[in-house]
Amino acid sequence: MSNEAITYLVGGCCAVFALAAYAAWILIPAWTAYSRWWERAAAVFLTVYVLAAMVLVGLVAGGAVFWFWDEVTA
Repeated sequence: MSNEAITYLVGGCCAVFALAAYAAWILIPAWTAYSRWWERAAAVFLTVYVLAAMVLVGLVAGGAVFWFWDEVTA
């Protein structure tokens, strides 16, 4: 397996685990907190903001690693 294939495999696994964590710890509790369908739909819609924040934090952390990589390895 090449280094590029390993990188894609790790990235794909991280994406699957992140979506599973979002569903288990954010989406399902938001859905079960309400009984009416429109309240549930609104709660699910609002969890998209939480997902966007998680993605943004990941992008910032990855960008910081990329930006400071030469200082970390030196």
